Amino acid sequence: MSEVKTDQIESVGNDTVETINTGGTAPVVLVCEHASKFIPAYLNGLGLSEEAASSHAAWDPGALAIAKLLSAKLNAPLVAQRISRLVYDCNRPPEAPSAMPEKSEIYEVPGNVSLNDEQRQDRANKFYRPFQSELKQAIDAKHTAGQLPVMVTIHSFTPVYNGKKRAVEVGVLHDSDTRFADALLEALCPSDLYDIQRNEPYGPEDGVTHTLVDQAQSRGLLNVMIEVRNDLIAERADQKKIVDLLGEAILRVLPQFSAETTVSGQGATTKARAAD
Repeated sequence: MSEVKTDQIESVGNDTVETINTGGTAPVVLVCEHASKFIPAYLNGLGLSEEAASSHAAWDPGALAIAKLLSAKLNAPLVAQRISRLVYDCNRPPEAPSAMPEKSEIYEVPGNVSLNDEQRQDRANKFYRPFQSELKQAIDAKHTAGQLPVMVTIHSFTPVYNGKKRAVEVGVLHDSDTRFADALLEALCPSDLYDIQRNEPYGPEDGVTHTLVDQAQSRGLLNVMIEVRNDLIAERADQKKIVDLLGEAILRVLPQFSAETTVSGQGATTKARAAD
């Protein structure tokens, strides 16, 4: 797998979701559910203050930037959401209150207060389901090409949450399928560049693994979620630094799973699914 130049990457999509580097050949599908802070005009800014609408509550600052760099480094497609997670958090199912939260950390979200079933369904239809469909298409395209892709979701988190400082700098998250996370943590372990921890600052109990479980684990696909503290990726040079570390680790790990990432290895993934 050879790195591609970012100016050579093509994307397709609409106002809701886009797929970047559609022709990426690596057995990987990257995902960025919280890529944008955009709020459609008809929602009147959800009644948010300017501070709240630009804060980490509305999106994952730096996540799309590092996801794009990782897409180029791995030569892998990237599915990215184009609306704020306060409009709809595409890493949550429609029935979850946090899909359209009335409050996120310290910020009230007036436009999400007392939504009725019809309004919630409308949001899910406009934002969640197109995102799910685009992601499914990216996975299906890999399958058609003879690959069973590893799903890697990219997120960032705030260094201070509810007044508490976080020491962790990079989190490697997983649900009950730990295969790829275990291998990736082992590959990253020699690095002393960052404080890297398993299932921090969030874990499955926080409801953050919806995309992994729904789109990857349910199909027996390898998967992992990567969280990077957003103060460490504010500048381009710092973004490249973390992407070099993560990208090289992923590239070292992938050959260990050659059977699980090819269609001819279907038996291995079926066995893994049955073991969940």
